[in-house]
Amino acid sequence: MHEYIGNLHAHTVYSDGEATHDEVAAAALDAGLDVVWITDHNVYAHGLDGYRYRHGRRVLLLVGEEIHDQIRVPQKNHMLVLEARRELAPLASHPQRLLDAVRDAGGLSFLAHIVDPEAARFHEPDLSWVEQDLEGSFGVEIWNTMSEFKGHLKSIPSALWFAYMPDFSPTGPYPEAMARWDALLAAGRRVTAIGGADAHGSHVRLGPFHRIILPYEFLFRAVNTHILCDDPLTGDADADRRRLSDALRKGQRFIGYDRPASTRGFRFTASADQGEASIGGGLACRFGATFQIHLPRPAEVRLIRHGALVRRWKSIEAAIHTVSEPGAYRVEARIPFRGRLRSWILSNPIYLLAS
Repeated sequence: MHEYIGNLHAHTVYSDGEATHDEVAAAALDAGLDVVWITDHNVYAHGLDGYRYRHGRRVLLLVGEEIHDQIRVPQKNHMLVLEARRELAPLASHPQRLLDAVRDAGGLSFLAHIVDPEAARFHEPDLSWVEQDLEGSFGVEIWNTMSEFKGHLKSIPSALWFAYMPDFSPTGPYPEAMARWDALLAAGRRVTAIGGADAHGSHVRLGPFHRIILPYEFLFRAVNTHILCDDPLTGDADADRRRLSDALRKGQRFIGYDRPASTRGFRFTASADQGEASIGGGLACRFGATFQIHLPRPAEVRLIRHGALVRRWKSIEAAIHTVSEPGAYRVEARIPFRGRLRSWILSNPIYLLAS
């Protein structure tokens, strides 16, 4: 597997962001990303995709869209659409029709910030996903850095604290978001997860205080989606976007909070009498399966099945565990940072199937 670090949720001046596409690419380069998707609100900007280069490095900038019904009150049901490569915002008021149209266009759909509570003190509404019983294939954005930051804004002092000390904000996805994901997995749905910045580079003033809230580069060094490709990227933008979207479609990825420590190199695999599987894959097993977990450094690790704890290790860099029950298994790892234990790695599932 070839690992590439990407962020799948960023905004520009084409909607409510503060940076141009090239400025977002520059921030992604500075942060060490391999790919960044622009997802402006209800705007698909054709013709801006491609590699950007600087100082011997490159980043692939791709254009998607965050689609939502702007007429709906209150606002809900934001969907990240990647690789459809055409405008689908007119379908925003019909989530199922939108999901079907993305599929027909060969694109990928992710339900954005599925839990996004309001910050009433600052007149920020709840933007959670509420549409139920969607049919078809989609993923979920379970960790959205800006949504988590918004959840800390209980007062002006707390807003100032987190604006000037942003490292204290990310702790992990909302438990409600994880519970919704696990419920879908327990129901037999192959729903995979991503983490995203939701980067805007917003300038905010509170009296005499002025601050860029969570700058692009800061966010691109924080919660990212690590994509595991079967083949390496070559520098050909069209071929590489196909490799990346194919890996995303297969669920070959994990979420890494890269600011405390790099998550590059994490691996999660399974083996059984029927063969082997890695993240996003399925494996038939008659007599059980053995999971292998490898981390870049020691961490607290939990093996989870449908929201239930299977095994916990207090501090390990590698682990092996055998199970006999079919289901969707995933890994969570946490490490201490800024005085508390924080989510560090969240894997997508490996699916064990009864044979």
